[in-house]
Amino acid sequence: MPSSPHVPDSATESPDPAVEHARRLTDTVTRLRRALRSSIRTDYPWESLPMAQVELLQTLAAAPLRVGELAARQRLAPNTVSGLVGKLLDAGFVDRQADPGDRRTARIALTPAGRRQLDEWQHAHERRIAAAFDTLDPAAREAVVHALPALDQLARALAPTGTGADQG
Repeated sequence: MPSSPHVPDSATESPDPAVEHARRLTDTVTRLRRALRSSIRTDYPWESLPMAQVELLQTLAAAPLRVGELAARQRLAPNTVSGLVGKLLDAGFVDRQADPGDRRTARIALTPAGRRQLDEWQHAHERRIAAAFDTLDPAAREAVVHALPALDQLARALAPTGTGADQG
């Protein structure tokens, strides 16, 4: 009779500490992201502007980009980004500009209205996070602040190269 593959028994084998830390971080980041999304909608209802569109506006705040470049940076399909850009164009938050390097293509740029909308969203988000931050005890606040550089470094390590996310 063939032997069955060994399946680790989590009760008897100690997990790899790195894997356990990764599991806890993944769980915490997922819960934090979900809490941020729902709390921002409490203070600033943006049902008409989904998070994917906010993320595109944030990316475009640095510089105008072609749809393909946006898709690569957001790790989305170009047709998905085209649809999101269409909605942002309709809302007046972005516009198309001729690409100086290739007149056959267009770059997507943030409009003043898009910048205002993004700034309002950012300020509402910051106020919400600051209010929650103030509920933490001083030691927890200090721990969060001290963890920020390492979390930023981790985000950079996870970002694909050439997306701009790995640059200062």
